[in-house]
Amino acid sequence: MPAHSPAEANPAAIPRHVAIIMDGNGRWAGKRGLPRIEGHRRGVETVRTITFAARDLGVKMLTLYAFSVENWSRPKDEVGALMGLLEYYLKKELETFVRDRVRLRTIGRTDELPSAVKKVLRTTVEETRAFGDYTLVLALNYGSRAEVADAAVAYAAAVASGRENPANASWTAFSRYLYTADMPDPDLVIRTSGETRISNFLLMQAAYAEFVFTPVLWPDFTKADLAAAIADFARRERRYGLTGEQVAKPAPVA
Repeated sequence: MPAHSPAEANPAAIPRHVAIIMDGNGRWAGKRGLPRIEGHRRGVETVRTITFAARDLGVKMLTLYAFSVENWSRPKDEVGALMGLLEYYLKKELETFVRDRVRLRTIGRTDELPSAVKKVLRTTVEETRAFGDYTLVLALNYGSRAEVADAAVAYAAAVASGRENPANASWTAFSRYLYTADMPDPDLVIRTSGETRISNFLLMQAAYAEFVFTPVLWPDFTKADLAAAIADFARRERRYGLTGEQVAKPAPVA
């Protein structure tokens, strides 16, 4: 993928919300004869790089698929190491987030995470809550199907209590019960490592997102790679069910 600047394509077409499926840490390590945990450690460094690269490129919200509900099935030592890296990352980055006014949010069943991780998450979320210009969202113990199930339970409870009327059911009403209720949908979803699936990630929210699949393994993903994906996004026509002619036609002057 060529490393073009987004401005070279269309300076106005910067995605507000970019979501990334960070894939390839294990393969990166395997290619170098290193244990998988070394790939995850290198992946954490890439998280730091891309968090600020996205902001520099004009993105307002970055969501990273950090740990899925399915990842608990990995070997226990790898899961433990991942939780340890997450705790280390959050503790190390808190001062930087506060200094650079990065708001941290999470989506997923975070109550099921280890207590030490939950503690540092609560601290980081609380201390960055007031920042509004740029948001980093970590999808932790996240799965889109689990999210829909949780939302359905909450919606059913709202119906039972009279707060919702199922006769008026709509996507707008139901989406208020998703983890992402007050977040904009992603405009661009990127997956690294060459895989071309979205692995239970933001299935509802990405209904009209643009997708970029890059062969670059996550530990090797750079600001230039992100800029190239954004430039690709800027060249696309987003029609939302309309025709190309309708999208191209200027809106009538009031």
